[in-house]
Amino acid sequence: MAKSKQKKPAGNADIIQNLCVAYGMEIETIQNYIANSVHLDGVRSEVIKKALAADVPSELLHAQQLAQRIKTIGGRVPGSFDNQQNQKYLQPPKDTTDVVAVIRGVIAAEEAAIAQYNKIIRICDGRDFVTQDLVIGILAGEEDHRREFLGFLREYEDR
Repeated sequence: MAKSKQKKPAGNADIIQNLCVAYGMEIETIQNYIANSVHLDGVRSEVIKKALAADVPSELLHAQQLAQRIKTIGGRVPGSFDNQQNQKYLQPPKDTTDVVAVIRGVIAAEEAAIAQYNKIIRICDGRDFVTQDLVIGILAGEEDHRREFLGFLREYEDR
């Protein structure tokens, strides 16, 4: 019996491509959370700065989980040149005391991530339950984070 060469699992290209998009989004979010957690000034910024800094490890874990899954199902984990940068809304504001702009940027980033994870869940349905389960878990964290920042937005806009 001849040895067969291992092939990429058939039919994973769309899943891998969308996991790579999500991976890039997580990496970009990490960069912007770090930037904003340092960039903001003022007494009103302290809670937001601490929340952003505290969320970096969970976003990093998401990126690592996605990278591992990409590799496991036959893809190549994107390097820095492969990732598109799209988070214009989460760039550190010129006004270092514009906490509301950062909060809105975080909400926009979370909503984009939620949409991407829901897309992956739909693509995986009936095809790749392991990836689907992983992404459902990540999605729950993103939804919690969005809810937290929606609460911050209500509080900061009421002042």
